[in-house]
Amino acid sequence: MLVVEDEPSIADVLAITLRFHGFDVVTADGVQTALAAARSTRPDAVLLDISLPDGDGRQVCRILRAERPELAVVFLTARDAPADIVKGLTLGGDDYITKPFNVDELVARTRAVLRRTRPAAAETAPPAPRPPVLRHGDLELDEATYLARRGDHSVELTPTEFALLRHLMRHADRIVPKEQLLREVWRYEHTVESTVVETYISYLRRKLDPLAADGTPLITTRRGVGYGLAPAVGGAA
Repeated sequence: MLVVEDEPSIADVLAITLRFHGFDVVTADGVQTALAAARSTRPDAVLLDISLPDGDGRQVCRILRAERPELAVVFLTARDAPADIVKGLTLGGDDYITKPFNVDELVARTRAVLRRTRPAAAETAPPAPRPPVLRHGDLELDEATYLARRGDHSVELTPTEFALLRHLMRHADRIVPKEQLLREVWRYEHTVESTVVETYISYLRRKLDPLAADGTPLITTRRGVGYGLAPAVGGAA
């Protein structure tokens, strides 16, 4: 599945939700990156925004439809005028979903499109391997169910909180620079002045630190550098 969306927060929610439902997801944020990703990964379906920084998503649809007629294309856009919907479907879109959208409906409609465009593949494709459960001390993060636990307590995380904590757990042996978090979690391509990392670190601390059996803060700060996890105590690292 290729998700073409230039708004990092929306792309993040879409990628996490679709991976939760078993899709392999690649993201792109513009016309050129979308075409390159589609040609290199050959996805079964594309979720495609229309308003992109370097052009019109309908151009992507037109090019990919000529190259791969069997490719499923679902437009996902804020443009909800009847003329825009008709034009998108006329250009070769298999469905047209307007923002704001319900993620469960989006997944259901994407699956419906894939059943129409690739029925044989849908019936014979092997199940995707189950992602691992990440562990650090008494903290567990299940990448298959998107559930988090600390000790005996389950923790409800937003998709962005989950993505941030997952990145920290995957690099639990070191301090992760803020610039890397912005690039890998929020998909910022260039260094930007933003407090979004600090904001979401504070969200995680408020949810996770009160559940620590020994009161030890989970996330450490290296001022001017980034963030990491405190050494694991009482569990596997």
